[in-house]
Amino acid sequence: MTEYSASTTVTPHTRRGILVIGTAHVSQKSIDEVNEIIEKVHPDIVAIELCQARYRALRGEEETREIPVRELLSGDKFYHFMIHWLLSYVQKKIGTEMGVEPGTEMLSAIKKAEEIGAQIALVDRDIQITLQRFWSKMKLFEKIKMIFALITATLGIGGGEKIDADKITEGDMVTQLVEELRRYTPTAAEVLIDERDAYIAKNLIELSQHGCVVAVVGAGHRAGIQKYLEDPRELPNIETLTTVERKRFNILKITTTLMIGIAILLLASMILFGEISPATMITALAYLFITQGILSATGVIIARGHPLSALTAFSLAWFGFINPFLAIGWIAGLVEAYFRPPTHDDFKNLTHAENFKELMQNKLFRIILVAALANIGSMLGTFVAIPLLVSYLHIPNPIDIIKIAIKNTMNILYCLISPK
Repeated sequence: MTEYSASTTVTPHTRRGILVIGTAHVSQKSIDEVNEIIEKVHPDIVAIELCQARYRALRGEEETREIPVRELLSGDKFYHFMIHWLLSYVQKKIGTEMGVEPGTEMLSAIKKAEEIGAQIALVDRDIQITLQRFWSKMKLFEKIKMIFALITATLGIGGGEKIDADKITEGDMVTQLVEELRRYTPTAAEVLIDERDAYIAKNLIELSQHGCVVAVVGAGHRAGIQKYLEDPRELPNIETLTTVERKRFNILKITTTLMIGIAILLLASMILFGEISPATMITALAYLFITQGILSATGVIIARGHPLSALTAFSLAWFGFINPFLAIGWIAGLVEAYFRPPTHDDFKNLTHAENFKELMQNKLFRIILVAALANIGSMLGTFVAIPLLVSYLHIPNPIDIIKIAIKNTMNILYCLISPK
């Protein structure tokens, strides 16, 4: 007899209620359990932790969309695409190791529902809304940690403790994994787990008015969903979970822009009041140009980008010092796409690569890698070039910079208010 990984509020006599099955997305045990429970309960409705887009993709009903590279490299879409791809790739990699295709238990539930004539309900929030909220709510440090963790998992770096997928649905293991995610990045846990728990629970409560419901969800969602089912008054306003708030201003951007502006004014005042000569300043800026250019171009070369992509990164990287939020890598990525345009197969096969060597043969992946490494190289170049500038301009420490700034500001004010 199977010991079900399920929470239940089903009332057999009224054929009303909800039974929640917690599954591991890459476990044969979960597939067998889903089939057995649906067969036994024979529900009116089988609710699946999928949205329309993921449902169509899982069933192969949706052709792979070829996103124009210019669109892909604009705004936050690049990050949404990268996070979605990395998550999919890591899950597929784990599934390959376990011998189970990710999402098979969902397909199995759908097939079993069709066999018994049950209605199929898709109860998850749209994946694009989830990704947008995920990225917009995360703090900078959380974004860096999350992307780094996903990249290392993709490359198979770090290894870590092996987890038995058949035990993932057990209560203690689920709690441990969820709490680990919550400690690592609280925002990710809030958006990917807590918000979706509430969204799914709300849909399940509405569905239960029409008959008996069996819900097939990831094991990490089971406890949160059950909490809301037991006390629906705790449910938040669902409208707040389906909108993406646009930040009116970004403290980091404002602070960085202010600092860059002060630095430019400081350098201009140093020339104006004879602290340094124009020739010295030009030489210092040449150091900046070369340092940022070399590091940004090196990133493109590591990504095996086209020579003209590397030249683009080298030529434009210095703009990153003037405007750190101007993503030079995107321009290098567009150049890469122009000379090595991705094909339909590149989009289709992006998540099917077995190893990093196969990934590097995918033109779309190389465009993404060129853009990312060119940006990283440019940012590193800024951090390397600033100390070089300070040293070359004979400014030994920040205190001297402040003293010079105050002195030059006082001189400017004196010139403005002194009688002619």
